[in-house]
Amino acid sequence: MSQPRLDTEAQHSELMVTLARWMAGDFSNQKQAFDQPATYAHIRIFFRPLPVSFFNTIGFYSEQVYDHDLWTPYRQGIHRLVDWGDRIYIENYSLTDRLRYAGAARELDILRSITPDCIQRRHHCSMIFQRDGEMFRGSVEPGNQCSIEKRGHQTYLVSEVELTEQTWVSSDRGLDINTHEQVWGSAAGPLRFEKWQSFANEVPTQSIE
Repeated sequence: MSQPRLDTEAQHSELMVTLARWMAGDFSNQKQAFDQPATYAHIRIFFRPLPVSFFNTIGFYSEQVYDHDLWTPYRQGIHRLVDWGDRIYIENYSLTDRLRYAGAARELDILRSITPDCIQRRHHCSMIFQRDGEMFRGSVEPGNQCSIEKRGHQTYLVSEVELTEQTWVSSDRGLDINTHEQVWGSAAGPLRFEKWQSFANEVPTQSIE
């Protein structure tokens, strides 16, 4: 017998749950790296759902890491999904002591040790996703204000993603805030990942308000 829904619980929209279930996984660009080893390293991207109590809604911890060195991620983040009706807005956060949580995408004991007081909002760096047939398309929020200093340049992030149930294709580039010329990021095209493992069963379908 199913349990009655509590008044304090709010269902997430079908759109948000679908996006989250497709995001939740271990993705690898192994095929791309093997086909073009001089151009692409073998990279893994993990999106591991956070407990619903973390944000009282759907959230993720993410890692990007070279496959040969899984305990040394070169990028980590925390992400909160917000329902905008026909779009999903994803807030991005950084970890104040990120190396402490390396491996959290694979080790749930480490994941559970992350708390809201050890993250900081990355303002102007949120992503906006929209459904387009059998995929979601996402890009960084407009305004060119997601600032990243790299190689002696002040740059702004241009990020584009195409997500299906089994693939993640992404392109991240940094453009100089004055000249708008590319300073960092792949010049050979987007990274193309295939899902190796799904964590969709860990995505909560309702929030606790």
